[in-house]
Amino acid sequence: MSEKKHSSHQLAQFGAKFKKGAYSQMAETFRNLHPADQAKLFEDLDPKAQLSLLQPLEIEEVADLFDELDDDDAAEAAKDLSLPYLADILDDMDPDEAADLLGDLSASKMQRVLSLMEKASDVLPLLRYPDETAGGRMTTEYLSLDQDTTAEEAIRYLRESAPPTDIPYYLFVVDVANKLVGITGLRELVCATPQDPISRIVDPSVVSIIATSDQEQAARLMQHYDLSALPVVDTENTLLGVISHDDILDVMEAEATEDIYRLASVSDTAIEPDSGLFKQLHGRLPWLLLNTLTALFGSWIISNFEDLFIQVAVLAFFQSIVAAQGGNVASQNVAMIVRGLAIGEMDTKKIWPVLFRQLSVSISLGLIIGGLVGTSVGAWQGNPYLGLVLGLALLGNMIVAGVVGTLAPIMLQLVGYDPALASTVLVTALTDSIGFLIFLSLAKAFLPFIQQYV
Repeated sequence: MSEKKHSSHQLAQFGAKFKKGAYSQMAETFRNLHPADQAKLFEDLDPKAQLSLLQPLEIEEVADLFDELDDDDAAEAAKDLSLPYLADILDDMDPDEAADLLGDLSASKMQRVLSLMEKASDVLPLLRYPDETAGGRMTTEYLSLDQDTTAEEAIRYLRESAPPTDIPYYLFVVDVANKLVGITGLRELVCATPQDPISRIVDPSVVSIIATSDQEQAARLMQHYDLSALPVVDTENTLLGVISHDDILDVMEAEATEDIYRLASVSDTAIEPDSGLFKQLHGRLPWLLLNTLTALFGSWIISNFEDLFIQVAVLAFFQSIVAAQGGNVASQNVAMIVRGLAIGEMDTKKIWPVLFRQLSVSISLGLIIGGLVGTSVGAWQGNPYLGLVLGLALLGNMIVAGVVGTLAPIMLQLVGYDPALASTVLVTALTDSIGFLIFLSLAKAFLPFIQQYV
């Protein structure tokens, strides 16, 4: 691993000089940065500056930089490079990163670049799988040994080949048909008797994942079993590749971003604060329009009680409390359920125990908050029936919020959709409307009693 280290202050100075156009002065400094720091600076530069910085770099250095760049930034930087130059870069990149970059090119350009690559065979198997599957996250750069190989032969093979890999301590053992039969490590290999076959020191209880499985399932397996690498196989248990720990960190970040964005009603997880106008509108406007429609529905419910407000105007002051608290409870439930489903702590087959637990919690919250608010408002307004109506409405809407906030993400998961789609826009809008209906219906029922104190 590179020993190049720079403080955040130094990086900020380098970035400022780059942005001022001092490319020739800073090119050598850029070369001496760690690739991760290079990527951080490179992403903020305009295309002209990026090309100026790439020119003095060796192919291997550019490949290291592209390995660190986000997929979109790597594709943007690659679009103006000549095809032979790009093919050389891809040959030196990690196979999984090279496959991601190729997947972002047009079909015709990808075919031309592949025809120019010397190591296209390392990348082609990875292009068969979508990005968000285990196969799309794996690399073909891993260490595997035949189970009939002796320990001495295996050590000689490792010494002679010295394969570049991010997974140096895992040795995957296969049979003659390349079927995964187990796993061993360098320690076991070194401690074994030289003539012992690998089959004697192999651990057959290896955890693996099917290539077509979702990347989130791979992340859960690696987290659950505390793995640094996860072998990827096909339905016949043929070893296809390996997912490394650094790749799974990217998965966890991507999945967390997706859930956070969807809970915030942003449909496009590629949106950044500085993303273009059209991209921001495309990712945010549909949900806001939906929110507008649901808000209008809530307003329609209120309009049906127009006479009630004329008779007791003070009701208008407190209806928002019922809706707001219902929305808060629903949002809390959605967040807990989505998290539980995302990390595998909750099983959708056990809906009823979860629902009854959340129902009891909602009733308890409703009794506490409804009692406090109802008593306070009744004393403040000198109207105990107004306080009673408000307290009962809070209790009722919190029960509804608990049920909706629990069931919505579970039901979406059961029908094959992302549970994070049960966003606060939809769930809160529903609890708002029901909250208005409960509060105003109760107020209408208790109207003669409330009017006695008005």
